[in-house]
Amino acid sequence: QVQLVESGGGLVHSGGSLRLSCAASGSIFSSNVMGWYRQAPGKKRELVATITTGGSTNYADSVKGRFTISRDNAKNTVYLQMNSLRPEDTAVYFCFLYYTRNYWGQGTQVTVSS
Repeated sequence: QVQLVESGGGLVHSGGSLRLSCAASGSIFSSNVMGWYRQAPGKKRELVATITTGGSTNYADSVKGRFTISRDNAKNTVYLQMNSLRPEDTAVYFCFLYYTRNYWGQGTQVTVSS
């Protein structure tokens, strides 16, 4: 079982920044995909960003130019730098690691006030 521990969520005003971190531990294959989903009340789950072990990234259109995903392979840690935050970014953010199946973090609340 892969364990994912997240940190960095909180409350910020519109235009502010947050940096989310997610450290994976357990039986982790050397080649995988890590990333972030978010879930807001009354809205569909949205895939925010992904990054492969090799550093290839993908972003949702809604966050392009504002969010940056990165990872430290030696530490099995993924980060999400969130800048220019908007109220519509308010959601629970879930870290995941994928290799043949998904492993999930516990989620961390991000709230952006207007």
